[in-house]
Amino acid sequence: MDMFSKLTSLFQQALETREPSVNLLDSFVDHWKGITNYYIVTNDETQPVKQTDIPWRLKQMLDILVYEEGEQGLEETGPCMEYLLQHKLLETLCTLGKAQYPPGMNQQVLIFFSKLLTQIQKPVLHLINIYRPVQKLIRLCGLPGSQAEKEEAQFLLVVCSRIKQDPYILNYILEITQDMLSKRSNSTSEEKSDASNEETVPSDQSPSSASTPSQSESTTPSPGPTPSSPSIPPPDNTGLIHVLMHLSGSQKSRVALKAYESLLLLTSVQREETLKVLAEMTPLCPLLAGRLCELYSLIPSSLDPGDILSLPHTHWSTQFSQGGTEDTASFPGSDVMERFFSWLDYLDHLMKEAPKILAVKLASEIHQQLLVNKLQPQLLQMSEAGVLVGTALLCCVVRRVQSAALLDELVSYILGHETEGELRLDTETHVLRYHLIEHCDHISDEISIISMRLFEELLQKPQRDILSNLVLRNLEGRCYTTHTPGDDRHHQYEALEDSEELEEDPFFTDSLYPDSDFCPDQLPQRTPSLSGEPPHNQAADSVNSFLCLVPQEAKSSHLLQGAGYNTYVHDAHKLLRDCTALSQGWDWPETPIQSDSSAVSSDFFEGHFLKVLFDRIGRILEQPYELNLQVTSVLSRLSVFPHPLLHEYLLDPYISLAPEARSLFSVLIRVIGELMQRIQLVPNVTEKLVQVRGQLMGLEAETGVDHVTLLKGVIVLEEFCKELAAIAFVKLPSASY
Repeated sequence: MDMFSKLTSLFQQALETREPSVNLLDSFVDHWKGITNYYIVTNDETQPVKQTDIPWRLKQMLDILVYEEGEQGLEETGPCMEYLLQHKLLETLCTLGKAQYPPGMNQQVLIFFSKLLTQIQKPVLHLINIYRPVQKLIRLCGLPGSQAEKEEAQFLLVVCSRIKQDPYILNYILEITQDMLSKRSNSTSEEKSDASNEETVPSDQSPSSASTPSQSESTTPSPGPTPSSPSIPPPDNTGLIHVLMHLSGSQKSRVALKAYESLLLLTSVQREETLKVLAEMTPLCPLLAGRLCELYSLIPSSLDPGDILSLPHTHWSTQFSQGGTEDTASFPGSDVMERFFSWLDYLDHLMKEAPKILAVKLASEIHQQLLVNKLQPQLLQMSEAGVLVGTALLCCVVRRVQSAALLDELVSYILGHETEGELRLDTETHVLRYHLIEHCDHISDEISIISMRLFEELLQKPQRDILSNLVLRNLEGRCYTTHTPGDDRHHQYEALEDSEELEEDPFFTDSLYPDSDFCPDQLPQRTPSLSGEPPHNQAADSVNSFLCLVPQEAKSSHLLQGAGYNTYVHDAHKLLRDCTALSQGWDWPETPIQSDSSAVSSDFFEGHFLKVLFDRIGRILEQPYELNLQVTSVLSRLSVFPHPLLHEYLLDPYISLAPEARSLFSVLIRVIGELMQRIQLVPNVTEKLVQVRGQLMGLEAETGVDHVTLLKGVIVLEEFCKELAAIAFVKLPSASY
């Protein structure tokens, strides 16, 4: 038993025996001295750093710092971190990295900094012995011929992540001093004070009281030493933003992607003062817009507009994914086009994610640098080829833009800010707008088509000012009609039904749907409207007016299957849903409002945009087929918007027009009059119409047909009237007034 007791006691003592604890500070210092001793004892300057113990020692130092923080907690600074700060180890590492001794040392320093800022949880970038070396290391990034782009991109991504987490440290990284902030704040305050001085500042108030720093500036967090030592910012081409811009153009996709992500992090901070610094005191926005201009300048002027418009819309990140460019278009200049629109998509995404102050600043830079300085001269030049390419590019830009800030700038650039009704002879208020609209009636059919397509793209954007600027501001007040404000809609219809003028009109028949594949019984039953008129009669009035416009001898759709009116009803429903969703929240009135202004009917001018469209539709019988399709497409989209003035002016055939005023229906009436005369000169017109329609539908081979332009125009006219009838029908419940 005694022996057993002794053995038990020995085992117990062995278990309780502990090795002396390792002193973390001593170990940390030993590893650092091991690094510095290498430079004392080694003479081989060609040996790569990876063949030395420097990477291992740096890793051990980092592990010790991370372990120490875990033991000490975030509130206290451990002795190893104190040693690193007091002895300026990071400064020394920057110097060694800059010297690239041993070869590859720069990469190791970047890796150490990146891991240090990632793994140390407590805020440290506000400490002078941290942010000063970080500033120096940033200046070493992005240099020509650098072999450390991968490590540089990762380091900058970590820095931007820290800025995103603690936005106030941006001032330290960019070396923005308190004096610089105060000057900006004072200048801003003085501008605001001057603007409102007459209204809010008494005459005996002291000027100094109006220029005190804002409260947000006085409460800016300033842990650690204030970065007031560097009074002059670093050279522009070595700062954080310039380096990120440089790396974003790297041929290495991973490097460029990390630079893109770093910029997104930098621009998505939520602190107002930081955003003001980025927008007003850095070259961020000018550089981003400048890159877009550089890429635009590389686009060949000889591009085919059709190729430009057919370029698929891909997300900006697709260029960095494997196989992401397999399905892209391939034509001369397509690679340059893809880079331009990829960068545009990236900036558009950035502005969608960025706070408003930064998005507006960047959009303003794009407006000035790209739209005004680069694109506008191309749009206003005399060369038709240049105008074609410029308009096609602008059309693609409008189609792809989704951010509210950039869309506002585009609308301002193309249309301006005018809200008063247009004057017939005014061509100087907004020169670009006038020229783009006139291009819709250009002698070149290609320019006309591409210009109308530009405005059709605009009409698909969720921006209220577009429709107001182009059309609505000219219709307000209803000067196009002789109606008085108190007219009742139901009584108007009764008066028109009793008039002999309508009965004697040769273009209207006693039958509502003569020889048509559509009959009134197919109309869905709707609840009576507020006017008291039965829904069937309302539908008959609005639909029949357009269906009966084209004379029977000029119709051909009923002779071919699948070309009837019903096919348009489904499309009109979808288009109405889209336009209603687009205009949701625009607070449009439910009924037309008569203006109290002194304007009279003789002053009415439909505006340059509608004038050009009406002129074009008036020449539908003599224009190319593709041009007719485009002008009818724009008018159909205008007609479907749920605004009472648009419905009345474009879809109501019963309005009493003022002298010299015209509506869409009155223009079509004149076209029908011309049609009646011209088809008399075409023998076997019905057979030829069926033949041409079959060719257009792909049912027959293309063969020579006399009067083909006229016949195609007649077919487009018939289809357009059916489309307008369908739109009038689907809008009926919401358009009754």
